Amino acid sequence: MITKAYQYLFAGLASCVMGAMLTACSDFLYEDSDQYIYAEDHALDSDADTLWAMAGIMNKMQVLADRTILLGEVRADLVDLTDHASADLRQMANFSVTADNQYNRPRDYYAVINNCNFFIARADTALRDNRHELIFRKEYAAVKAFRAWTYLQLVLNYGRVPFITEPVLSQADSERDFPMADLSEVCRYFIADLTPYANVETPGYASIRNTDSKLFYYPVYVLLGDLYLWSGQYRQAAESYYRYIATRGGTNSAYPLTTNAVRFMNNDSRWMSTQDSWSVMFQSEVNMQNGELITMIPGDSIPSEGNYSQLRDLFNTTENNEYQSSLQPSQAIRSLSAAQKYCQFTSGGEYILAPEGLKAELTGDLRLQAAYAEATGSDLLIRQDGKRIDHYAVFSKYQTRNVHILRRAAVYLRLAEALNRAGFPRFAFQILKQGVNNSVMETEVLPYYPADEAWLRTFNFPNTQYILETSAGQATENTMGIHSRGSGFSAQNPAYLFPEADGDLTSQIEQVEDLIVDEEALELAFEGYRFYDLMRVALRRADASYLARRVASRKGSLDPELLHKLSDTKNWYLRVEN
Repeated sequence: MITKAYQYLFAGLASCVMGAMLTACSDFLYEDSDQYIYAEDHALDSDADTLWAMAGIMNKMQVLADRTILLGEVRADLVDLTDHASADLRQMANFSVTADNQYNRPRDYYAVINNCNFFIARADTALRDNRHELIFRKEYAAVKAFRAWTYLQLVLNYGRVPFITEPVLSQADSERDFPMADLSEVCRYFIADLTPYANVETPGYASIRNTDSKLFYYPVYVLLGDLYLWSGQYRQAAESYYRYIATRGGTNSAYPLTTNAVRFMNNDSRWMSTQDSWSVMFQSEVNMQNGELITMIPGDSIPSEGNYSQLRDLFNTTENNEYQSSLQPSQAIRSLSAAQKYCQFTSGGEYILAPEGLKAELTGDLRLQAAYAEATGSDLLIRQDGKRIDHYAVFSKYQTRNVHILRRAAVYLRLAEALNRAGFPRFAFQILKQGVNNSVMETEVLPYYPADEAWLRTFNFPNTQYILETSAGQATENTMGIHSRGSGFSAQNPAYLFPEADGDLTSQIEQVEDLIVDEEALELAFEGYRFYDLMRVALRRADASYLARRVASRKGSLDPELLHKLSDTKNWYLRVEN
C-alpha cells in the first residue's frame, strides 16, 4: 500500500501527463514543440506521436541527469567537498538529506515513470508502416528500458518505493493505494518485462546538434545484466553483459576494450612525460561501433532553459562559479591511485616497475592525473577583472553539456564482477590483467573449471577480433586488461597477480572482488557509479562495514560518527519526510 509520505508525489500528475510528455527535449529534439495534447482518450497511433512522446520522456530524463551522478559520487569515497559546496551537497555527503534538498525529489522519477507508463499503455504496437514494419517496436522497447532504469535508480536511492505500472491520468488515479516494492521485487518485475525486447534495435533519429540520438538510449542487454547482478543471478548477469558486447555492432560483432591508456613515454628515463589516449575518450559523443560512450542524457546549452546540467560548474573551476568548484578528488582515491605499481616496457626490452619517489601525480596509476588536473600558486591565470585565480581545477570527464551515464569500461567491469561471483575468479581477473580472447580462455580459464567448460565456451572472443596488446604496439591490437589503462603493461606486471589463496575458491572470489572494486574506482571515479558499486558488494556480503568503512575514510582517516551512521543500512537511503 502507498504510504502517506509518498502521496504528494502524484499531485498534479494526472492533469499534465501529456503536456509533460510532449514537451521538447531542448536543443536535441524539436525546439518548437511546445504544444500540448491532453491524455484523455488520446491514443499513440502515428509515427508523429512516437517522436513527440519520446521527446517528452527524454525531457523528463534530463531532470534526473545531475543527481544520477551526484548521488553516486558525493555519498561515496572518491569525492570530497570544497569549502564552496552548497548546503544540499553537504547534506548528501553527510547522509543527512532533508525533504527540501534539491536532489531529493522522488516525484521527478515518477514524472519519467508516468510518461513511460502512458506510452506503454497507449502505443499501438500492432501499427505498421507502408513497408509493413512495426512503427512502435523500437520506441516501445526503448521506453520500457527508460522505465526500468528509472525504477532501478529510484529503488537504489529510496529502498522501498510505490510501484506503478499504469499511467496516473486523473485525480482519482493519484489517490489510489499503490503497492510498495523493494529492490528484489523491482529486479524480478523488470527482468520479465524486458527480456522479450533484448534483441530489439534502439531507435535512431539521425544526428541532432551533431550528436547521434542512438546515444540517448539504455541498452536492454546491459540493463538486464544490471538487474540480474543486483538480484544475485550471476550467470544470467554475465550472459547478458556478454551478449551486449558480442552484438553491439550486429550479430557476432566485436566490442573490444581497445588499448586507449595513460602511459609514460617509452624512452623517458626520467619518468616525467606521459601520453594520454584515455581521457580523450570522454570528449567524444559520436556513436561509433567501437566507441567508448554507450548512453548519455542530453543537456540544454543555455542555463535559462531549465535542464542545463550544473556538473561542469560543480566539478571544474569556471567563470560561472567564479573559479570556485564544489567537488574534488578525495584522499581515498589519491591514496588508492598512488598504491598501484606501474609496469613499463623499456627500450632495452625489459618490463620494470616505476621507481619510488616520483612526484605525487605520477606515482602509481596514471588515470587520476589524466582525469583531474589542478594548479595553485603564482603561475595561475589572471581573470578578466584583473584578479588572480588562486586555484584552478579541471575534470576531463566533465567538459560537455551532456551527462554520460554508461560507457564500455563499466560493462566490462560488471561482466568481471558477475563472472567472479558466478564462481570463475580467474576469468574475471583476466579481464583486469591482460584482456580476454579465446587463447586466454584456453590457457588461463578453461583448465581451472573443467566441469563448466561447456558454459564457459559460450563466451566467444575470437582471436581475430580480440587482439591482445603486446610491447610491439601494432595498429591491429585492440584488447588489454582494464588495469593497463592506467598502470602500464599489467599482463607482465609481477606485482599484479591472481590471489591464489591456497586454492580456496571462496577466498579467491572475495579477493578478486576487492580488486574489481578497486579497478572500478581507478577507471570510473567521479562518474556516478561508486556508491552503488560499494552498496552492491556490501549487500552481497551482508556486511555494512564494507561500504561504511570506505565512505567514512574518504578524507584519509576514519570518521567514527559517519562510520556509526553508515553501519545501519537504513541510513544509506534518502527519506521523503524529515
